[in-house]
Amino acid sequence: MAVRIISDILIAIGAIFALAGTIGILKMPDTYSRMQASTCVATLGVLGVTLGALLYAVFVMGSAAIAIKVAVIGLLILVTNPIGSHMLAKGAYKAGIRPEKKMDVDDLGRDFDE
Repeated sequence: MAVRIISDILIAIGAIFALAGTIGILKMPDTYSRMQASTCVATLGVLGVTLGALLYAVFVMGSAAIAIKVAVIGLLILVTNPIGSHMLAKGAYKAGIRPEKKMDVDDLGRDFDE
């Protein structure tokens, strides 16, 4: 019973992060800020949901096979999402999309010899 409550709390925390990230996507002023908010949705939201699903699969359902599948899916999302977001930011910069405010340090410009 206690594991079920903890699992539900972790899933709710993941859902709250997803909601906060979605609101961030709607409220942020430029492409790069919105990209950061969407990365938080997938990374932190999936982390909470994955941990909750792992606890549920192992202790409530008693299924190691489902737990392994959930862990692999969560790990893949946690590894690939930041990399994909970084590549999207570089592609947007190369396409000429610049942040709304002037940056003090322009690391992407350095990468493209600008």
